[in-house]
Amino acid sequence: MTLASAAWAVPARTAPVRPPTGPAISLERIHSEPPLAGRLPRAPELSPAGGWVTYLRASEQDSEVNELWGQTLPDGQPQRLVSVSDLIGAQSVRLTEAEKMALERRRVQGRGITGYQWCGKDDRRLILPLSGDLYLVELTAAGPRSQRLTFDDKEPERDPVCDAAGQQIAYVKGGDLWVQSLDAGAATPAARRLSQSGSETRSTGLAEFIAAEEFGRQRGFWWSPDGQRILALEVDESQVPLKTRSQIFADRMAMTSQRYPGAGERNATVRALVLDVSAQAPAQVLSLPPEAEYIPRAGWFADGTPWLQWFTRDQKQLSLVEFSGPQAQARTVLVERDPAWVEVQEDLRELPTQLRSGKPALLWTSESSGRAQFWLVDRVSGERQQLSHQAEPVARLICQREQGLVFSGATERGRGREIFELNWQGQARILQPGEARRWRDARADQGCRHLLLTESRWGQVPRTQVLALDSQQPGLSLKGDAPDPLLAAITPQVQVLDIVAADGKTALNAFYLPPLKAGAKLGRRHPVIVKAYGGPGAATVGWRWSGDTALLAFLQRQGFGVLLLDTRGMNHRDRAFTRAHAEGFGKAELADLFAAVRQLSQLVPSVDPARIGFTGWSYGGYLAARAMLDADTPFAAAIAGAPPTDWMLYDTAYTERYLGLPESGRAKPYAEANLISRASLLQKPLMLVHGTADDNVLFENSLRLIDALQNEGKLFETVIYPGRAHGISGKKSRLHLDRTQTDFFIRHLKP
Repeated sequence: MTLASAAWAVPARTAPVRPPTGPAISLERIHSEPPLAGRLPRAPELSPAGGWVTYLRASEQDSEVNELWGQTLPDGQPQRLVSVSDLIGAQSVRLTEAEKMALERRRVQGRGITGYQWCGKDDRRLILPLSGDLYLVELTAAGPRSQRLTFDDKEPERDPVCDAAGQQIAYVKGGDLWVQSLDAGAATPAARRLSQSGSETRSTGLAEFIAAEEFGRQRGFWWSPDGQRILALEVDESQVPLKTRSQIFADRMAMTSQRYPGAGERNATVRALVLDVSAQAPAQVLSLPPEAEYIPRAGWFADGTPWLQWFTRDQKQLSLVEFSGPQAQARTVLVERDPAWVEVQEDLRELPTQLRSGKPALLWTSESSGRAQFWLVDRVSGERQQLSHQAEPVARLICQREQGLVFSGATERGRGREIFELNWQGQARILQPGEARRWRDARADQGCRHLLLTESRWGQVPRTQVLALDSQQPGLSLKGDAPDPLLAAITPQVQVLDIVAADGKTALNAFYLPPLKAGAKLGRRHPVIVKAYGGPGAATVGWRWSGDTALLAFLQRQGFGVLLLDTRGMNHRDRAFTRAHAEGFGKAELADLFAAVRQLSQLVPSVDPARIGFTGWSYGGYLAARAMLDADTPFAAAIAGAPPTDWMLYDTAYTERYLGLPESGRAKPYAEANLISRASLLQKPLMLVHGTADDNVLFENSLRLIDALQNEGKLFETVIYPGRAHGISGKKSRLHLDRTQTDFFIRHLKP
């Protein structure tokens, strides 16, 4: 029977039978136009002065092509501001390999206009990078007016950032930092180069791979408050090993070289410079100690003092250093330590209304109390005072007001997220209390007058509105196409399961979706597909929208139950929970996964414990393969997507944070986490899926496991996506992937 017919086949009726359970859904509909979820606003931003809200919206012709839209506040109607054709006509968008990799680092989805930013303090100008060049879009009374700023068809201008006044723009081209005036009187304002060291291995102002991928720092330079200086990071990758990726396409093969530091190898050397925009003064080098391996964040204090945060290589120490005076003397403001690792510090802010030692106090997030909380720090003495005392971890600062802070934080054991207001006495309250089981987060304008608030629930697409904090008026909703009514009709209802971790005491978050197949026999045991990630820094289970909602509904209609699970080590929980991966991969999370599967048939008696499958991607792909390469596995079959198989192949910052720095080529945690050496243990069906152009989990990971399994004479399945990166993109490719996975589980889990 073909897959297409299997999706619609109904077994012959035998009494008694389960009645039909709702409308049908096909994989073809999930991946066709218009999107089931509607065309949702993407990358929304509030303008600096609070007069506009802008966002990317999919075009009517192709939901993967973005256009720039906007609405005036407080009650304007949606209007398209700029499309690709407005800027480059019928030309195709061109991207270099470096630009494609940068978009992958940012997890940017779609094509067309992939980014934009407001320029200056008013609401007149936006900057758009497109096809290697930069465009200035001015919002006038007569409508949007665009101007091309750069005209280099060979070398792209990357990472543009305007100064605070909106009079200048800086960007990186050819590995050097450039500055260009935005004087409206000049038809094509001249650009001048601030650095002179750009080469194939050296750049100024760009984030190196590790900074972007593992620390979320997508920038490499920062304007001073007065627009006269730029703090820039100079990156030398000459000592970083060069990895060559074979980008195997259907009709050709391209060899792409990438500076990629594997665990234990040399990282890029990074120097911090202060550059004079007028080029009248030489570059000033900011001195850091030799143990400063990574610079995850940098910036300026309001008084014109540059600051850096730096990690030791093991990431067990994070230091905040400022550089003051004519000689830029380094002074350590504070040091954060953790015996496992310190998380990246996102919320450093100056608090003008909270003076300490005559200077604004600094806001800092620390897990020293056992969970992430806000602290006030004296910039002069380093003395700390805990400000928040939430029952669950704070997530991130949204903005600061005279009377306190607005922030988001975890609720319902990490399954929910709320927006809170916190006063300077440490008292917090939920902003706009409502029903539980929701996920809310927000961004703010520069004055913390408006929030761009996004709310979703299980099975409900995100709804974004602009909310004026000091007004009782209803918010302005960002308009997108309404979801197809079919989505609400098929959205699965979840059962919350009480699952205990392998330690016998820790509660794990889990959702169960029962099968919904018309014609199935009552009382007959059913197969289950488990979906889990298992790795640090993410969570699968939550009261929020999931892009997999329709696919989960489809799997239910094929007769599968679905278990969504978060194991120890995953995100949005207290420190003791999130540090489960310290010194080991494939331990706590694997034990929890096995324990959950064995509890499942007790909690849901209709589950067939002999027909449980697993699917995961990236770290989840590692967990899937690890689960099958185990003599005690409770799984009948698994799909491993883009799995790291030998952690010596994965990058320094991520791997060493959890497994430590390898010694003598292979430390014990690396050997224990390695999948290649476990190839002989495979006894049940396994499918490996990988894109050949993956620059994150290199394709070599799957090739090594494939080779090891073949050498052991093991049978397994392999699905390769030519030219695809870490995430398999494109509607047709995603349709093929979902068809392939569904077919695999039908063949191996159905009776």
